[in-house]
Amino acid sequence: MSKQAMREETERLVREAIERRGLTIKQGDTRIDAVCGKCGATNKVTAPKGENRVRYTCKDCGHAQATL
Repeated sequence: MSKQAMREETERLVREAIERRGLTIKQGDTRIDAVCGKCGATNKVTAPKGENRVRYTCKDCGHAQATL
């Protein structure tokens, strides 16, 4: 199955589910993979809907910073 065919199939299934009203689609929180500016460690940060910059503390070195 090509990517275009999979997209069309997904859109069709979502439309059918919405028409049946058996499925509620909601927008959730965003996961950001942030890199620490001090030690370079990767941190997974959860950002609430509508937030661009989120404050977090590095899991390795404890450096407090904000995502970009």
